[in-house]
Amino acid sequence: MNFDFLPNLPKPNLDDRKFEDLVQECLLRIPRYCPEWTNHNPSDPGITMIELFSWLTDQMLYRFNQVPLRNYIVFLEMLGIRLQPPAAARTLITFELTKAQNIPFSIPAGTEVSTERTETEESIIFSTDRNLLIGIPRIECFLKAREYHNHGNLSNDSLEAIFPRTRSLWSQQEDGEWLSTIRTPVFEQQPQRGNCFYLVIKPKATGEENSIEGNILAITFKGQAAAATGIDPKNPPRCWEAWNGQEWVSVLRQENDDRTHGFSFTEIAQQGPNPEQGADVILHLPSDWPEDNLGTPYQGHWIRCIYRQLQDNDPQEYGYSSSPLIFGLSIRAIGGAVPATQCVWVKDELLGVSNGKPGQVFELQGTPVLERSSTEYIEIQPPGDRQPREPWTEVSDFADSRASDRHYIIDSQTGIVQFGPLIREPTQLRRQTEVRTRFQTSDRLQTQFRGTETALNALPPMDIETETNPQERQYGQVPPPGAEIYLKAYRTGGGTKGNVEAEMLTVLRSAIPYVKQVINYEAATGGTEPESLEKAILRVPGLLRSSQRAITRDDFEYHAMRVPDVDVARAHCLDANMEMDKQWTEPDAIKPGQVCILTIPQADIQDLSRGLSPQELKLNDEVATKIKDYLNERKPLGVQILLREPKYIGVKVKVIIIVGQDADRGYVSSQFLKRLYRFLNPITGGTEGQGWPLGHPVYPSDVIAYCQKFYQQIPHVLYLKAVELRGIRQQDRENWSVAPIPEPVIYPSEFGVVCSWDNQDENEERRTAHEIELIEDNK
Repeated sequence: MNFDFLPNLPKPNLDDRKFEDLVQECLLRIPRYCPEWTNHNPSDPGITMIELFSWLTDQMLYRFNQVPLRNYIVFLEMLGIRLQPPAAARTLITFELTKAQNIPFSIPAGTEVSTERTETEESIIFSTDRNLLIGIPRIECFLKAREYHNHGNLSNDSLEAIFPRTRSLWSQQEDGEWLSTIRTPVFEQQPQRGNCFYLVIKPKATGEENSIEGNILAITFKGQAAAATGIDPKNPPRCWEAWNGQEWVSVLRQENDDRTHGFSFTEIAQQGPNPEQGADVILHLPSDWPEDNLGTPYQGHWIRCIYRQLQDNDPQEYGYSSSPLIFGLSIRAIGGAVPATQCVWVKDELLGVSNGKPGQVFELQGTPVLERSSTEYIEIQPPGDRQPREPWTEVSDFADSRASDRHYIIDSQTGIVQFGPLIREPTQLRRQTEVRTRFQTSDRLQTQFRGTETALNALPPMDIETETNPQERQYGQVPPPGAEIYLKAYRTGGGTKGNVEAEMLTVLRSAIPYVKQVINYEAATGGTEPESLEKAILRVPGLLRSSQRAITRDDFEYHAMRVPDVDVARAHCLDANMEMDKQWTEPDAIKPGQVCILTIPQADIQDLSRGLSPQELKLNDEVATKIKDYLNERKPLGVQILLREPKYIGVKVKVIIIVGQDADRGYVSSQFLKRLYRFLNPITGGTEGQGWPLGHPVYPSDVIAYCQKFYQQIPHVLYLKAVELRGIRQQDRENWSVAPIPEPVIYPSEFGVVCSWDNQDENEERRTAHEIELIEDNK
């Protein structure tokens, strides 16, 4: 193993002789010990024996010189450094029911869903993290507003209650459906952009057993066909959102889920006049969907539909010429989504039977082991039929464990379970240490009290336990002989193999009644391989330097990268008095007592075929809160933590490539695009692959030098002809503009970092994707 990344301090080898040196030394000693031996040719059998033993000695010296590195690793073991286990990928699993149920439906935690098994690959199994409750929803209120706002307080909005206030026109049936005697417009009579309506939804019965958070809701609208004119039914100008307690989030997964086609009811019109038939809007609600009143008298879960523009400068004639009309409204739950982790649950595993000796070691059948939760712990069954099991507590080490503490350690990577050891020390050594301590204390007390008798009386008494048994100390309780040791539950899994693509988890491992299908609409992310020894060695200096406190810039960066349950790709602590961009704070300079950390959260980097957009690198409030709380526990008193994002600037690259006649153009383009998106990337970019450096400009020569490293490996690529760069800069919160002409260099700000992505915009002037132009060589 090569340890070139360690500090290279001057140090001699324990023995620097090599094979040739050993052979020559033996040859020089022949005249002294055997003068009659004069034939030193390589064909001589004696020379062969000299070379053989020189080779053996050379191997021994090589191993001997590895002793310092081995001692370094043993030192890490003494510090309690363990290799980090692999992290498991996570995603949302959606369960769809055959039909809505009349009573709340539950899918238990630990339900296994997997990919399909093939001839060459085993299936990858995910397990749900918690119970999924599919409740019975009811619509409580229907409100209209002339314009929408993105905040969570509607007290100042002019809301019009359609029901339950107008019960003379709208009545609720026993099954929860609302019916009206007249056709009611969902927007204003003459709709304007920004009109919206709200639905307040509550479960039929309160309580955790009837939760509708994370459910898939089908809202059935009964309306007049073709009343909403002027729109394209395949792309209607409306959006559906839900309030998650922090912001309004989109809940319409795809356009096909709106079977009303923007309340035009075109399919009903094609089937003929049938006013009793309705159409559904399928909404995938967030798992965090709390009840709220939003400053109104109505309490419940909030959904809204907004009449909006499809694109910037979208002409009015592409919108509703008249408001859609409805006369019936109902809701039902047809499924739900629940977080899942790439793991397999193992429950109530028998580790073995205790022999009553200290330091017992047992091995789990499944490895590696994921981080344990509060329900995953060891239970000891004492000898005897009627003895209840005793729960034990997992600790990171036995340093603070007393002989009566029921503690144990689990190595997550190897699956080894260890109980408390018995440490024996020579009695004489313990006694000499205590006597020396008493004399040193006596000297200090004599100086303080200036009297031997007073000093001796102030000495602490001898430890009675040390007097009776000074040579042993037990760290942690020992399971009694004959006791059975069980691990109540644990999860095994992890690794990059769990980062599966969307719509790959489609196999339900065990049948569940009324479940029609399972699927993951989002790709699984977060799976990482186990830590290598090299990474552990690099981690130790920061651990020893920073420990549990954050004082220096390196300390804050170190701890910001290691917040539990938060994946941070990069953290950069700014120097004091550095001028900041106005997008972050006012005034621009960092004030005394403030520590500003630029943070880039981890994103999915397995598939970079479309790059990473700044939107995917947003630092959300939940992650920022966890980082701040973690740093606040370690910062000095009076220091204020500021978390900011770096200023992102996009780069669009056009590469002109000369290829041969037999070149596969699609393959060549895809290879260049994939590598360019990885190179111009805040997480994987730069020449070292550790993310594009903060504040570092982009030159065409950087791209050329990078492409020259790999283009010769692509078949039929002859050479690069030209490279052009264009900057992509942010216009407003959502829109980015591409520079109209190439630029010789792209400068991010001092706190900026470059990224590249494909926004899939049909307008070439606004499309941010890289361009690969292939020119065939006719020579």
